[in-house]
Amino acid sequence: MSKTHSLLILPGDGIGPEIMAQARRIIDWLADNRGLEFDISEDLVGGCAYDAHGVPLADETLAKAREVDAVLLGAVGGPKWTGVDYDRRPEAGLLKIRKELELFANLRPAMCFEPLVDASSLKPELVSGLDIMIVRELVGGIYFGEPRGIETLPSGERRGVNTQVYTTSEIHRIAHVAFDLAGKRRGKVTSAEKCNVMESGLLWREEVEVVSKDYPNVELEHMLADNCGMQLVRAPKQFDVIVTDNLFGDLLSDVAAMLTGSLGMLPSASLGVKGGGAMYEPVHGSAPDIAGQGIANPIATILSLAMALRYTFELGEEADLVENAVNAVLEGGMRTADIMQPGKAKVSTSVMGDAILREMEKLNG
Repeated sequence: MSKTHSLLILPGDGIGPEIMAQARRIIDWLADNRGLEFDISEDLVGGCAYDAHGVPLADETLAKAREVDAVLLGAVGGPKWTGVDYDRRPEAGLLKIRKELELFANLRPAMCFEPLVDASSLKPELVSGLDIMIVRELVGGIYFGEPRGIETLPSGERRGVNTQVYTTSEIHRIAHVAFDLAGKRRGKVTSAEKCNVMESGLLWREEVEVVSKDYPNVELEHMLADNCGMQLVRAPKQFDVIVTDNLFGDLLSDVAAMLTGSLGMLPSASLGVKGGGAMYEPVHGSAPDIAGQGIANPIATILSLAMALRYTFELGEEADLVENAVNAVLEGGMRTADIMQPGKAKVSTSVMGDAILREMEKLNG
């Protein structure tokens, strides 16, 4: 008897519903053609949830997220909600679901598909064959540390406060994820922090060093986060797995994303403790400027689904099928607007979805 895989879909705002519709088509195809059983539910998050419920993540939605195997999220935010209170802005819903589900490990692969080598802003020889995994700590650090807030001093001057805080256990658990992944890849971890000016960075370096002793076959190097950013655009293929904190991970993963040609190509996974929750989402934002035009790139969302198949549902063959189909479509010359190249065929969101499904049919035999 096949296992039923439960999935909560949260399309979100902007282009979220458009790109999620293409991922849903992939799910339906897998159910029809690979004998998989999915229990799919759908709900609101972000600005659309605020419009409906007055909060960016309703308690009922969070309860659903706790019950399923994984969450597949589109994107949140947009100028419509610029004036909303800080704790009710669309992005607060995203932070809340990560925190409440204890999704502490954010995996952001930066892979350059060979057909898109020329789409990168770097020279082809620097990005051809690029395959980096950035492991970002997701529920600690400066985004969640206390005290925080904006206050008015007796002098009348205003002051904004955010606190960078990490504990030994928080550092150890994210480091273990990084070393485990590196052991299955090329065997190298680069730990990025700012130990030269931040005590939390010094603690990070020392504790990652402790964890490394459990992995004698994995090489560890330490690198200051600003240098890491520079090295990513100088010689990115020197990296295998980069592990870093919440703030630096946010910055470095976006730098790495652009090495591949477009944010529209890159998926991510946010994982909790083994057997716990997981959330998968594209790296890009809600792109409200193109929402509703049918031109958004659905590939990052489709590849996020592939990560869910691989990491949560343990369906490696199906994950390979999806990823290979994406590569075949790109080799065939189809491009959405964000990855358009001279001489290639510019297609819409839905046509890209059509093409990926056709390739899946071919590869499935």
